[in-house]
Amino acid sequence: MSVNQLIHEKSPYLLQHAHNPVDWYPWSEAAFQKARDEDKPIFLSIGYATCHWCHVMERESFEDEAAAALLNETFVCIKVDREERPDIDAVYMAACQMLSGKGGWPLTILMTSEKRPFFAGTYIPRESRLGHAGLTALCRHVRKMWLSDRSRILDSAGMVTGRLGQAFVFTADEPVALPALNHAALQMEKSFDEQNGGFNPPPKFPTPHRLLFLMRHHYLTGNRKSLDMVAKTLAAMRRGGVWDHVGFGFHRYSTDARWIVPHFEKMLYDQAFLAIAYLEAAQLTGDAAFSRTAEEVFTYVLRDMTADGGGFYAAEDADSEGEEGRFYVWTTAELASILGPDAADIWGKVLSFSADGNFAEEATGRRSGANIPHLTRSMASWAEILEVDEAAMTARWEDIRLKMFAHREKRIHPLKDDKILADWNGLMIAALATGARILGKPEYAKAAEKAVRFIEAYMTTPEGRLLHRYRNGEAGIAAQADDYAFLIWGLLALYRTTFDPGHLEWGLRLQKQMLDDFWDAHNGGFFLTAETEKDLPVRPRELYDGAVPSANSVSLTNLTLLFRLTGNVRWAECADLLSRAFAGSVKANPSAFTHYLLGMAMLIRPGRDVVVVGGDDASTREMLAVLDDAYSPHETVLYKSRENAVRLKGVAEFTKPLDMVDGRATAYVCSDGACNWPITDPRLLKKGARRGASDV
Repeated sequence: MSVNQLIHEKSPYLLQHAHNPVDWYPWSEAAFQKARDEDKPIFLSIGYATCHWCHVMERESFEDEAAAALLNETFVCIKVDREERPDIDAVYMAACQMLSGKGGWPLTILMTSEKRPFFAGTYIPRESRLGHAGLTALCRHVRKMWLSDRSRILDSAGMVTGRLGQAFVFTADEPVALPALNHAALQMEKSFDEQNGGFNPPPKFPTPHRLLFLMRHHYLTGNRKSLDMVAKTLAAMRRGGVWDHVGFGFHRYSTDARWIVPHFEKMLYDQAFLAIAYLEAAQLTGDAAFSRTAEEVFTYVLRDMTADGGGFYAAEDADSEGEEGRFYVWTTAELASILGPDAADIWGKVLSFSADGNFAEEATGRRSGANIPHLTRSMASWAEILEVDEAAMTARWEDIRLKMFAHREKRIHPLKDDKILADWNGLMIAALATGARILGKPEYAKAAEKAVRFIEAYMTTPEGRLLHRYRNGEAGIAAQADDYAFLIWGLLALYRTTFDPGHLEWGLRLQKQMLDDFWDAHNGGFFLTAETEKDLPVRPRELYDGAVPSANSVSLTNLTLLFRLTGNVRWAECADLLSRAFAGSVKANPSAFTHYLLGMAMLIRPGRDVVVVGGDDASTREMLAVLDDAYSPHETVLYKSRENAVRLKGVAEFTKPLDMVDGRATAYVCSDGACNWPITDPRLLKKGARRGASDV
């Protein structure tokens, strides 16, 4: 079997295409030099390993000898894994939005050897249909124009490139205030699905940072509707087919309004963000089902998505055996063979199974007999209907689930994208650290710390800079702003849980490096790429909070926390510049920047800064436990002991004179620029823990 230049790559996505008859190259100077030498334009295809329509386009066109011959004759072909090179994806996705008004993956770009785009699209069928040009027709048309009317192509490429930089320009203004947060909440309320939870018509994405913002809005204002939208959405997602009831974890999104039929891929970042959303919702509402969901997300990640060394894998595919969702669906006959007919009859009803299948295929509208497990009501409601105790119902379901899981494990599994990405690992570190603290499960903190050690050992250069990707024993690709911002977030969350000063120290070093390499000295904020990276026509600067938030949005919170934890005014000044650099754009459409608004909420109502001074005794543990009980998302906590006092002084000098009072664990509490008398009674500390709407 022939191979192309991708055979030497590490990305599972690129390796999937290494045996295509298309003469693929990775993004490299060699590819662009080949285009110049052969006087050809570039065919750039960007996707990722778990992308369903990327697989469709590969099977239909890139594995087809005739289509591949046309591509090779017309272009020099370059494949990019968007998860390895989010900067390339950001620039050319902006071009696609500019040229076509839409975007998505696979992303198809035609451009000159100078990297100037003149055509953009997403999935393109092999042959023309429904009035849209197919790939073969596009190749013939471009080849003809390239040879006979090239000036039109070059003029178009020049025009697009000239406008491309504007895609990364934002409007500065005075910092966002509470009215903009209210406006964002109102925008979301107008798009909220009252019947099914979630926002906008399908496809429905989880967008957990929206849910985090709504909880923060409720905390600030007391707005009950904001919290109700969160609770309804989280409960609906947990009941729906977008949740893997048998093996745990969330699928990427739902194709229908009721969260039943998912796009079956599983992404690490979704697991991280949704775990945090469920944890915070559990704190706010006291709903044990939300805590349990977070625990089950962690069960999935630690079981299936964790490398031996401690890093976390990127994703699992939607497809197996060439069919989307095949691994996850069931027939009624299969259920009966596993459970027996009587149990299958009961649990088939609970899981919404039917003989002809419980969903219609998207393409044909027919039912295939396949069933996606989902609930139309809670297990507690089913317990009432079946006249059994809720605890007994839960125990019975766990027994059934394990039998189904054991059976499913024998199937052919979807592809696991086993590359380890620094940014997504930062998110999972933050989630596990938060889970360890809120749920009182130290094993989650140990898993997070193991991932931190992995990144420090294998994904860091001798100079202290991060590397973006690790796979098969090799780290590579210069880290981008997301890697720094997300890992700093994880380290700060892990410090809050473990109080190991080493996590805070490394977070500070990374933040300094991020400022040196990515800060926009003219406009404020962070570029996506370091100043040394010169291989793109424009230097992207992002703010939109999409499937994952932007580095700028996350950094606003990071910088604010670092100032309050260390007292170093440099971080406050950077946060202030960041709060102004994008404020005009945010005010114009605040619900598009909800993670950025989390940082602004912390600036609007900071909450308490607490230093606990104590030792390894019951009174210290009680004092720290009080701080973990309440939903206090804007609160910062430092812990000083005899053992860590010197290191803590190195990052937070103001802690030097703080000592225990009368030999008892003591809390020093400051808020709104004023500090109170030291507290030695945990009840007094608890009394001031829940600060929110009453303080606005």
